[in-house]
Amino acid sequence: MAPRPLRLLSCNIQAGHSTRAYRDYLTRGWGHVLPAGKTGNLRAIAELARPFDVVGLQESDPGSLRSGFANQTRLLAEQAGFPYWTHRPNRRVSRIASSANGLLARFDPLRVEHHALPGRIGGRGVTLARFGEGGDAWVLAVTHLSLGVASRRMQLDFLGELLAEHPRAVLMGDFNCPAHAREMEGLYRRTQLMPPPAPVATFPSWEPKRSLDHVFTAGFRVNDYRTLPAAGSDHLAVAIEIEPA
Repeated sequence: MAPRPLRLLSCNIQAGHSTRAYRDYLTRGWGHVLPAGKTGNLRAIAELARPFDVVGLQESDPGSLRSGFANQTRLLAEQAGFPYWTHRPNRRVSRIASSANGLLARFDPLRVEHHALPGRIGGRGVTLARFGEGGDAWVLAVTHLSLGVASRRMQLDFLGELLAEHPRAVLMGDFNCPAHAREMEGLYRRTQLMPPPAPVATFPSWEPKRSLDHVFTAGFRVNDYRTLPAAGSDHLAVAIEIEPA
């Protein structure tokens, strides 16, 4: 592991689209199918990501009409100077729109796994990266859970089993529920993961009221936990600084 604290960022980038008010979901709905207007937002997200060691992305388009057929995870890695990147496509609507979990890192993981998550509607997944060896070993998982409670419960139980044997772990993403929602119980029961030190509201970004985006940790001391604007996304990003406990 790095000798200094690790700086991590979790960010739902909304495929580079801008939403700054509820009315924009209707008046700017074209942004979910067309590429126009995303270049500046992606450049701003790259600048946001630049100071961090590892970045987890949600709703990063892996290449469809709305991204101009560009892989946004790769694009952000290049613009922010990350030598390592990977992604796991989740859902695709023909060639019009697609979504992926992405990972950017300053150092290569020893191994990366991509797992499908259970749910009433398929397509959700988790990316698991393994870093370090021996006493320095740790894992990081990036995910984006379903909107429905029943599907989230199945997904969180799956994540609990996936991370159960890792005493030093980070789980980040858009969970679509608070950190203390009842469906989270399976995750906490199966792992050593702890909820954030204090809940932070992340949605909607222009008037945050709901805590939907989280970074859970096990085996780390959390030095800093805060939100940051993610360009025009409807979610705030979550920034965290950690070091081994």
